[in-house]
Amino acid sequence: MTDPKDLAARIDAELRERSVPGRADQERAYLKSELEHYGVPVPMVRSVVKRALRGAGLDRGDATALVAELWSVPVYERRAAAVEVLVASVGLLGSEDVPLLERLIRESRTWALVDVLAGSVLGPLVERDPGLVGTLDRWAADPDFWIRRSVLLAHLEALRAGGGDFDRFGRYADGMLEEREFFIRKAIGWVLRDTSRKRPELVFDWILPRASRASGLTIREAVKRLSPEQREAVLAAR
Repeated sequence: MTDPKDLAARIDAELRERSVPGRADQERAYLKSELEHYGVPVPMVRSVVKRALRGAGLDRGDATALVAELWSVPVYERRAAAVEVLVASVGLLGSEDVPLLERLIRESRTWALVDVLAGSVLGPLVERDPGLVGTLDRWAADPDFWIRRSVLLAHLEALRAGGGDFDRFGRYADGMLEEREFFIRKAIGWVLRDTSRKRPELVFDWILPRASRASGLTIREAVKRLSPEQREAVLAAR
């Protein structure tokens, strides 16, 4: 077993070594980030984490300690690495780790971290533990739109694969459908679009009676994979 603090230091050193000249400032501006940036491409961050975890033998406590250690320094790539540790360790996590996820989502303040935490960590936990629906209900009414966005994106991977609970997603999406926040409108459309890959009729039947309430952004995303006839019917209903 590797000490989480030592492992975090090794990950940090490797991330620094892989910084790309000029990328840090560009990325920081693009994400409107207040964090320090090393300028490491996302695939390289994932590769660094994958190598670091190979043979490390982390249990749940070690994994969450490593996440906390990486996250404690306000550097974007360290926090992105922390997110990747959670993704890699999601099988070890349970409902008791949701407060940690909530804190990280609140502190992320960017889609680049929130979307992975919601889709690839929170989502699988909700699929495994239906008792977490109560948490989603609370989050769906939260003043922080990143928390509300996470409720929607927690359904993304399962629905994209042809499973998941579309009725539950639909209930949350219906309650947020008239919000003006870009990231909420985009998330609703994104989940509908990816659900329609395998179940276009399901998405069509849901969005058609709500077309007049949905934003243009949501509609544009939702109809991308529908048939031309379905698309025309939704657009006409607006």
